[in-house]
Amino acid sequence: MKKISAVVGILFIASCAPMKITSTWTNTTAVGRTYENIVVVALTKFESEGNLRERMEEHIVGDLSRLGLKAVSSYKLMGPTSFKGMNEIQVLRLFETAGIDGVLTVVLLDKKREQYYIPARVMYSPYAVYQNNFWGYYGTMYNRIYEPGYYSVDTRYFWESNLYDLKSKTLQYSIQTQAFDPLSLEALSHNYGKKIVESMVKDGVIKLLKN
Repeated sequence: MKKISAVVGILFIASCAPMKITSTWTNTTAVGRTYENIVVVALTKFESEGNLRERMEEHIVGDLSRLGLKAVSSYKLMGPTSFKGMNEIQVLRLFETAGIDGVLTVVLLDKKREQYYIPARVMYSPYAVYQNNFWGYYGTMYNRIYEPGYYSVDTRYFWESNLYDLKSKTLQYSIQTQAFDPLSLEALSHNYGKKIVESMVKDGVIKLLKN
């Protein structure tokens, strides 16, 4: 029984992975290159998330920097209002002046709260253990059927990130992910930044600087 409980516990933990990639797309003409300076631009429509935009940008900038790449957050570059009141020409001119040749957008597409029922007894008990004894069988099944469970609410975050090459003015890479009920916004930002940066490097979209 202890072994069965341990297996169930492992499966439950695995099912609660904080972040997973749902899809990726790579431009067929994309050639992995080393960017001189990447600006990270986050967009979140949920005011209740507070400074999620700033945290997300900072974490991704940190992840890129640890790989030897130069990056800056749009929050640090332009402040909380970002590109408000600016047109495309002005924004591109600003990027050129700052030496930026890559733009990584981070968009919180949606956030959903989901309620589901968790039964009180989810552990499997082999019938051979108690089926030959009426009272053992009755007691086990009674508890499994009548003991009340509880409802739990999880929050899912749906993200999309795109990498744009300003020299060729093309979309190089797109990645969609889901985050499941993160422990904190700090953990969400850290896990997301690490996940997408690793994915871009693995798929050869970003070339690391030589040591």
